[in-house]
Amino acid sequence: MSTFDNLKGKASELVDKNSDKIAAGMDKAGELLDSKTGGAHTDKIATGKDKLKNALEGLDGKNDHFSDTPSPDGTPAPPPPPPAR
Repeated sequence: MSTFDNLKGKASELVDKNSDKIAAGMDKAGELLDSKTGGAHTDKIATGKDKLKNALEGLDGKNDHFSDTPSPDGTPAPPPPPPAR
């Protein structure tokens, strides 16, 4: 196993064990950015969070860490809650 594969495996384990904390941190950071920009970039912030969550999901090839990403069978995810203001 290469060093990269080893690191990827460890990152995947960390995401598996801490997905709730990671998601909460991303949501908190998104809310902070949204408040600092006065809501001018809400859609871009949401897109960035979605892309990050999808990238983290792809670490182990499964879609089992974040509740608001699409499921493996293609069922759409529920809409995210509106940003806090």
